[in-house]
Amino acid sequence: MIEPSHRAQRRKSLREDAVNLPNLLTMGRVAAIPLVLWLMWQDTRVTNFWAMITYSLAAVTDFIEGWLARRMGLTSLLGKFLDPLADKLIVLATLVLMVEQGRVPAWAVIVIAARELSVTALRTIAMSEGMEIGASRGGKDKTAVQMVAVLTLILHDAYYMDFGFYAGVVDMNAVGLALLYLSVIFTITSAGEYIALLVDAVEAKDRRLAERGED
Repeated sequence: MIEPSHRAQRRKSLREDAVNLPNLLTMGRVAAIPLVLWLMWQDTRVTNFWAMITYSLAAVTDFIEGWLARRMGLTSLLGKFLDPLADKLIVLATLVLMVEQGRVPAWAVIVIAARELSVTALRTIAMSEGMEIGASRGGKDKTAVQMVAVLTLILHDAYYMDFGFYAGVVDMNAVGLALLYLSVIFTITSAGEYIALLVDAVEAKDRRLAERGED
């Protein structure tokens, strides 16, 4: 039975975690989702631009939040739960709206959503067994490509750009679709990497248990 003082300490700890700066930034990312969706729903050149800016700021806070958590020693169980959840929510929310707007095909979003749910389930299983699965290289590549894909898809319109070696009109939706299809490839391959990591973690745990049994 948990003593009252222990329960109070746990409540206090969760309360402190909820209001520390990294977690506040993470919750700010979640709070930005309705604004991004509202701007995208207007579907004008101006509102698409500001939706992209808002999404970019939310993405930047993701990096700042992680850096602050490590720098200030404020990593917490709540943060480990909220951070990946916020990332998945903002990506999936914008992609689902883009399906409604006809910017992206539904099958690509279904593949991405299925992968995210599967990896989350694998990590939950691992945590329940006392194991932790870190981000794979493919998962990081997928996140980076997906982020750029979503940004260009939000812009949607054609813009004149001068890269020095090329100057002309660039269709942001076409570029975004190409990057999204590339991210789907990373989505599938990185899911396989997570399965392999889970298998390795389970085998390592079994070996440790076997070694303890022999001692």
